[in-house]
Amino acid sequence: MAHKYTVGQTVQFLTGPQDGNIPRGRYKVQRLLPSETRDMQYRVKHVLDGHERVVRESQLALDNAVFS
Repeated sequence: MAHKYTVGQTVQFLTGPQDGNIPRGRYKVQRLLPSETRDMQYRVKHVLDGHERVVRESQLALDNAVFS
C-alpha cells in the first residue's frame, strides 16, 4: 500500500479523544514511515511550534488553505 501524502506536503492533523494535548492544525510531512498495518505512518512537523510527531494517515487530511 502506498502513502497518500508526500514529503513536503502540508496537511491538517485531526485530533481524537485519545490524542491528549496534541495541537490540531497545519503540519508539514517530514518523512514517510513504514507501517505494519494498512494505516500508513508519517513524521510531521507543526507549522507554528515546530514540534515533530509520528501520526497515522487516518489522523490527517489534505490542507486546502489558500493564501493570496
